Amino acid sequence: MNTFLSYLAVAALFALVLLPALGGLARERRIDRELRDARRRGGETPRGTTDAARPVAAARRPYVRSWAART
Repeated sequence: MNTFLSYLAVAALFALVLLPALGGLARERRIDRELRDARRRGGETPRGTTDAARPVAAARRPYVRSWAART
């Protein structure tokens, strides 16, 4: 009985370590499938994404010296 519980504990730890990796693999496969389907469709852009493609010009803040650098 003790040996069975040891094997069960090892299998449970193995599954606990393996589950995040399998979840990441499934996510990567889904992303690859979506990219492949988008490539097949061609250059169609969904509605509302034309404005999102424009770069945003952010204002630069002037450099402010730290109060600690008084030397």
